[in-house]
Amino acid sequence: MSTSHSSILETRSLVWRDEAACAATASSIAAHAAVRSAFIELHGTLGAGKTTFVRHLLHALGVEGRIKSPTYAVMEPYELPGFNAWHFDFFRFNDPQEWEDAGFRDVFIAPGLKLVEWPEKAHGLLPVPDLRIAIAIGDGDRRHVSIAALSPLGRELLP
Repeated sequence: MSTSHSSILETRSLVWRDEAACAATASSIAAHAAVRSAFIELHGTLGAGKTTFVRHLLHALGVEGRIKSPTYAVMEPYELPGFNAWHFDFFRFNDPQEWEDAGFRDVFIAPGLKLVEWPEKAHGLLPVPDLRIAIAIGDGDRRHVSIAALSPLGRELLP
Protein backbone atom coordinates (compact mmCIF):
# COMPACT_ATOMS: atom_id res chain seq x y z
CA MET A 1 0.00 0.00 0.00
CA SER A 2 2.18 2.82 -1.20
CA THR A 3 1.72 5.88 -3.38
CA SER A 4 5.38 6.02 -4.35
CA HIS A 5 4.93 4.36 -7.75
CA SER A 6 1.69 5.99 -8.84
CA SER A 7 1.35 7.44 -12.32
CA ILE A 8 -0.99 10.25 -13.24
CA LEU A 9 -3.32 9.21 -16.05
CA GLU A 10 -4.99 12.58 -16.59
CA THR A 11 -5.33 15.95 -14.85
CA ARG A 12 -7.73 18.85 -14.71
CA SER A 13 -6.87 22.37 -13.59
CA LEU A 14 -9.72 24.48 -12.23
CA VAL A 15 -10.22 27.82 -10.54
CA TRP A 16 -12.92 27.94 -7.90
CA ARG A 17 -13.96 31.59 -7.83
CA ASP A 18 -16.19 30.97 -4.81
CA GLU A 19 -17.66 28.20 -2.68
CA ALA A 20 -20.40 27.58 -5.26
CA ALA A 21 -17.70 26.51 -7.75
CA CYS A 22 -16.29 24.11 -5.14
CA ALA A 23 -19.80 22.69 -4.62
CA ALA A 24 -20.27 22.29 -8.39
CA THR A 25 -17.04 20.26 -8.67
CA ALA A 26 -18.09 18.09 -5.73
CA SER A 27 -21.51 17.50 -7.30
CA SER A 28 -19.91 16.57 -10.61
CA ILE A 29 -17.76 13.94 -8.90
CA ALA A 30 -20.66 12.70 -6.75
CA ALA A 31 -22.79 12.14 -9.88
CA HIS A 32 -20.64 9.13 -10.83
CA ALA A 33 -21.60 5.80 -9.25
CA ALA A 34 -17.91 4.88 -9.19
CA VAL A 35 -17.34 7.39 -6.38
CA ARG A 36 -18.85 4.82 -4.00
CA SER A 37 -15.60 2.85 -4.06
CA ALA A 38 -13.07 5.65 -4.62
CA PHE A 39 -10.08 6.76 -2.58
CA ILE A 40 -9.61 10.53 -2.86
CA GLU A 41 -6.62 12.35 -1.41
CA LEU A 42 -6.91 16.06 -0.58
CA HIS A 43 -3.81 18.25 -0.40
CA GLY A 44 -3.50 21.89 0.59
CA THR A 45 -2.47 24.20 3.38
CA LEU A 46 -4.63 24.95 6.41
CA GLY A 47 -7.70 26.84 5.26
CA ALA A 48 -7.35 25.90 1.59
CA GLY A 49 -10.79 24.27 1.44
CA LYS A 50 -10.19 20.53 1.81
CA THR A 51 -12.91 20.02 4.43
CA THR A 52 -15.27 22.36 2.57
CA PHE A 53 -14.90 20.23 -0.55
CA VAL A 54 -15.53 17.03 1.45
CA ARG A 55 -18.66 18.56 3.00
CA HIS A 56 -20.03 19.45 -0.42
CA LEU A 57 -19.20 15.99 -1.78
CA LEU A 58 -20.84 14.17 1.14
CA HIS A 59 -23.94 16.40 0.96
CA ALA A 60 -24.16 15.71 -2.80
CA LEU A 61 -24.03 11.99 -2.00
CA GLY A 62 -26.93 12.30 0.43
CA VAL A 63 -25.43 12.94 3.87
CA GLU A 64 -27.84 15.16 5.78
CA GLY A 65 -27.04 17.50 8.61
CA ARG A 66 -23.73 18.75 9.90
CA ILE A 67 -20.50 17.21 8.61
CA LYS A 68 -17.78 17.58 11.21
CA SER A 69 -14.10 17.98 10.49
CA PRO A 70 -12.28 14.86 11.71
CA THR A 71 -9.21 16.83 12.83
CA TYR A 72 -9.48 15.60 16.43
CA ALA A 73 -11.39 12.35 15.89
CA VAL A 74 -9.09 11.49 12.91
CA MET A 75 -11.97 9.63 11.19
CA GLU A 76 -15.68 10.28 10.71
CA PRO A 77 -17.76 7.43 9.21
CA TYR A 78 -20.94 7.95 7.17
CA GLU A 79 -23.59 5.40 6.22
CA LEU A 80 -25.21 6.17 2.90
CA PRO A 81 -27.79 4.21 0.92
CA GLY A 82 -25.87 1.25 -0.51
CA PHE A 83 -22.37 2.20 0.66
CA ASN A 84 -20.24 3.67 3.41
CA ALA A 85 -17.91 6.65 3.37
CA TRP A 86 -15.05 7.61 5.66
CA HIS A 87 -13.54 11.07 6.05
CA PHE A 88 -10.01 11.07 7.49
CA ASP A 89 -7.80 13.92 8.63
CA PHE A 90 -4.23 12.87 9.44
CA PHE A 91 -3.03 16.39 10.32
CA ARG A 92 -2.26 15.44 13.91
CA PHE A 93 -0.18 12.36 13.01
CA ASN A 94 3.47 12.70 13.98
CA ASP A 95 4.53 9.37 12.49
CA PRO A 96 3.04 7.42 9.54
CA GLN A 97 2.95 4.34 11.77
CA GLU A 98 0.04 5.95 13.65
CA TRP A 99 -2.12 5.08 10.62
CA GLU A 100 -1.27 1.40 11.04
CA ASP A 101 -1.62 1.54 14.83
CA ALA A 102 -5.12 3.03 14.48
CA GLY A 103 -6.24 0.00 12.44
CA PHE A 104 -7.06 2.01 9.33
CA ARG A 105 -5.68 -0.68 7.01
CA ASP A 106 -8.92 -2.62 7.61
CA VAL A 107 -11.01 0.39 6.62
CA PHE A 108 -9.01 0.90 3.44
CA ILE A 109 -9.47 -2.68 2.27
CA ALA A 110 -13.24 -2.54 2.91
CA PRO A 111 -15.52 -1.31 0.12
CA GLY A 112 -16.62 2.31 0.27
CA LEU A 113 -15.50 5.89 -0.29
CA LYS A 114 -12.36 7.10 1.50
CA LEU A 115 -11.63 10.83 1.66
CA VAL A 116 -8.27 11.73 3.19
CA GLU A 117 -6.94 15.11 4.23
CA TRP A 118 -3.20 15.35 4.91
CA PRO A 119 -2.39 11.93 3.34
CA GLU A 120 1.34 12.77 3.41
CA LYS A 121 1.19 12.21 7.19
CA ALA A 122 0.65 8.48 6.45
CA HIS A 123 3.25 8.40 3.66
CA GLY A 124 4.12 4.95 2.36
CA LEU A 125 1.16 3.22 4.01
CA LEU A 126 -1.82 4.36 1.96
CA PRO A 127 -2.87 2.71 -1.29
CA VAL A 128 -2.60 4.63 -4.55
CA PRO A 129 -5.52 7.08 -4.65
CA ASP A 130 -8.00 7.19 -7.48
CA LEU A 131 -8.02 11.00 -7.37
CA ARG A 132 -5.50 13.42 -5.92
CA ILE A 133 -6.97 16.89 -5.39
CA ALA A 134 -4.58 19.74 -4.61
CA ILE A 135 -6.11 23.04 -3.51
CA ALA A 136 -4.09 26.26 -3.36
CA ILE A 137 -5.33 29.54 -1.95
CA GLY A 138 -5.56 32.36 -4.47
CA ASP A 139 -6.70 35.98 -4.23
CA GLY A 140 -9.87 36.54 -2.21
CA ASP A 141 -12.04 33.43 -2.23
CA ARG A 142 -10.34 31.94 -5.29
CA ARG A 143 -8.81 28.50 -5.14
CA HIS A 144 -6.51 27.00 -7.76
CA VAL A 145 -7.30 23.32 -8.00
CA SER A 146 -5.48 20.45 -9.66
CA ILE A 147 -7.33 17.15 -9.90
CA ALA A 148 -5.24 14.16 -10.98
CA ALA A 149 -6.61 10.74 -11.88
CA LEU A 150 -4.25 7.96 -10.80
CA SER A 151 -6.49 5.04 -11.76
CA PRO A 152 -9.12 4.22 -14.38
CA LEU A 153 -11.77 4.76 -11.68
CA GLY A 154 -10.26 8.18 -10.96
CA ARG A 155 -10.39 9.03 -14.65
CA GLU A 156 -14.16 8.29 -14.62
CA LEU A 157 -14.59 10.75 -11.76
CA LEU A 158 -12.77 13.70 -13.32
CA PRO A 159 -15.07 16.73 -13.55
